[in-house]
Amino acid sequence: MSQKKKVLMVCLGNSCRSPIAEAVFWEETKKLNLLDYWEADSAALLQYHVGNCPEPRAMSTLEKRGIVDYTHIARQITKEDFYKFDWIFGMDGGIVYDLCQMQPKDSQAKIELLGKYDPNGELNIRDPLFDSNSIGFEKAFEQATRSIKIFLKQHKNTVST
Repeated sequence: MSQKKKVLMVCLGNSCRSPIAEAVFWEETKKLNLLDYWEADSAALLQYHVGNCPEPRAMSTLEKRGIVDYTHIARQITKEDFYKFDWIFGMDGGIVYDLCQMQPKDSQAKIELLGKYDPNGELNIRDPLFDSNSIGFEKAFEQATRSIKIFLKQHKNTVST
């Protein structure tokens, strides 16, 4: 069997958008019987939430959508991540810019905006952390789901099934 392709979801604090996207990626690869071919993780640009579980509203959004077996502890992106992962997805343009600035010259990781794959054309997944309700979390889940489904469809030949 070929080596798994690895994706890393990145947002500012690794407490909202990137854990949601990571959980959705796992769920979609599970539905498509591709767990043997893909691996996903998530990380933060900043260290605010390192060591913490995802935001409770992120977890309840996932649970409401049937993803109940997801666990994650926030971590900050490392230099090694740029060598370990095939794709590093930023949740918005500012994060992609920062990732490109951080990327070592000899790293082969492809840095992209996850929303680039959104068929609705919503490029940026807005940070819902400071919202007073869960609407932004629901929207982030929907954007991530649409984008990941298209990404996996476009890259189905990347992995030999």
